[in-house]
Amino acid sequence: MLKRLNPYYQGPVSDHFDGERFFVPGHVLDKSRKDLMKVARGARAKWPRRIPSPFHTKPDKRHDNLRSTLIGHASFLVQAANLNLLIDPVFAKRASPFGFVGPSRANPPGISFHDLPPIDAVLITHSHYDHMDKAALRALATRHKPLFICPLGVDVLLHRQRVPVREVRALDWWQSTELAPLTIHAIPTYHWSARGIRDRRQTLWCSFAIETPSGLLYHIGDTGYGAGHFSKELRTRLGEPALAHIPIGAYEPRWFMRDVHVNPEEAVQIFQDCGAKRAIGHHWGTFQLTQEAHDQPEKDLAQALAASGIAPSHFQAFRPGQVLEV
Repeated sequence: MLKRLNPYYQGPVSDHFDGERFFVPGHVLDKSRKDLMKVARGARAKWPRRIPSPFHTKPDKRHDNLRSTLIGHASFLVQAANLNLLIDPVFAKRASPFGFVGPSRANPPGISFHDLPPIDAVLITHSHYDHMDKAALRALATRHKPLFICPLGVDVLLHRQRVPVREVRALDWWQSTELAPLTIHAIPTYHWSARGIRDRRQTLWCSFAIETPSGLLYHIGDTGYGAGHFSKELRTRLGEPALAHIPIGAYEPRWFMRDVHVNPEEAVQIFQDCGAKRAIGHHWGTFQLTQEAHDQPEKDLAQALAASGIAPSHFQAFRPGQVLEV
């Protein structure tokens, strides 16, 4: 029997799917082995072994207004309209397929797993290990039985990872689904996906926009800036977000990371492009994925905000356990 070209998704060719792999039109995503070796030999800032957060939260079981709590790295608890959503929940000690090697966690989750409120839905932006924690997803599916919402192909990946999902909805870019009274949209982003060495870009990746009675939430898991049109298009289609989650870390060396991760200056540009009223900077200070120092994203964000004349209170670099309510 012939092996399928893509084991996770079989669908029609589109402007971002070639029949085997997903891509961003006109945007370079893959790096050569030579580039990978050059980065591996590069100098990395030495992180402290532990970077404790001054915040830790035990959230309410339900909340009416839009409330966002950073659990750590890119993991958020979002509460709105008495519904509880988890985005990219990672509780593992390492962002790695192995428990003994790989980027280790520098601070505990800002909400412990056992303090989570009842979870109605889990949203997964893409398959990378710092965004998709198999053990946590299995435990969530068993204990909370939530709805899972993910990009194309990740639904099949969940089943292959033996996550006992009750219901999963897989979305293409610009598709949406209802979790009344919320509407959740999958938004394009300049990134990629892989779970192993042979499945690069075989599942889709996305950001999420969540329409709530308190306003629009725009969550970006990972993205490069590229042509910058996805955040501008979101503003045109859905309006200006009341709150945006924008990544600010894992961006050095710039020549290598710029296609898939924004730096703080570009994060501020996304903040301006989408017209968000407030923003939370995440994806920094928990797992060392790249070369910059653990506190460099926070410093660079402060400089970028000052250069753009934006008050620091409008775009804050959050630490695990920190909460913002709209």
